[in-house]
Amino acid sequence: MANLPYITAPGNIDKALNGIKAAADPQKVSQDFVKTILKIPGGSGDQMTSFIKKLGLTNPDGSPNDTYRKFRNPGSSGTAIATAIRHAYAPLFVRNEFMHRLDNSELVGLIIEETGQSHDSSAVKLTASCIDHLKSFADFDEAPKADEAVSADNTFDPQNNPAVQLPNNMPSQDVGLNLGYTINLNLPATSDPAVFDAIFKSLKANLLGNH
Repeated sequence: MANLPYITAPGNIDKALNGIKAAADPQKVSQDFVKTILKIPGGSGDQMTSFIKKLGLTNPDGSPNDTYRKFRNPGSSGTAIATAIRHAYAPLFVRNEFMHRLDNSELVGLIIEETGQSHDSSAVKLTASCIDHLKSFADFDEAPKADEAVSADNTFDPQNNPAVQLPNNMPSQDVGLNLGYTINLNLPATSDPAVFDAIFKSLKANLLGNH
């Protein structure tokens, strides 16, 4: 079961994202930056510092990454947050690739399925609320899907493949041919094991299953 990121004051998401747009890039998105520049004090500021990192807006050391900078660009801001949502809530997109289009009750049900929490769990309600606040900044029309991080080259031409050389006089009915392909997996810069679980679950379901 995945542990999906959330904060206890989802309204601070709007404050944080609007503050990030207005402020210059910091050297690091630290607690000092969140509490002083984004003006989210106390424990809420501590939560927000961690939440921004879980969204994939920073590198592991807290420095702003390309997604952070694209979010600050008005021309790519919505796409960047949509990418962040797909990153942070990848397990939900594995369950339903159109997770961002679900209404609140459907989203709550999906979160319950993924987390195993009870229907009246505060964690479930807060997670759904956090996603809702993030979606108000997002544009999913151009954002890449989660499974597009996995690319595979399935092109096979026995005439140009030196690994397969069949004798000219070998009867076709006696040939046992095993085909292979190479998968290039581009993993996101994250330490959240739930993200990797979701990627490999999708990989197993869509590429490695028996078809």
